Amino acid sequence: MGEKKRKENAKPHFIFERKNYIFMAIGVAFIALGFILMAGGGSDDPAIFNPEIYSWRRIRLAPALILIGFGIEVYAILLDTRKKK
Repeated sequence: MGEKKRKENAKPHFIFERKNYIFMAIGVAFIALGFILMAGGGSDDPAIFNPEIYSWRRIRLAPALILIGFGIEVYAILLDTRKKK
């Protein structure tokens, strides 16, 4: 009898709260944007060199966005949203 009441009163406990998932979505968006900015720049003809591969966007901006995205993901995982009483 007591076990039945305890099961009825027990609410499901999730590891992450809504705030964690919001930060995770932001982190995934940063990572996806970084990979999108890094794509392209190749040449159709392998004999022709395209210097666009070494543009500032592909060498500096895109990897920085990816690293920032991974940092946001780590923060989202470590974020403690439970109220301390």
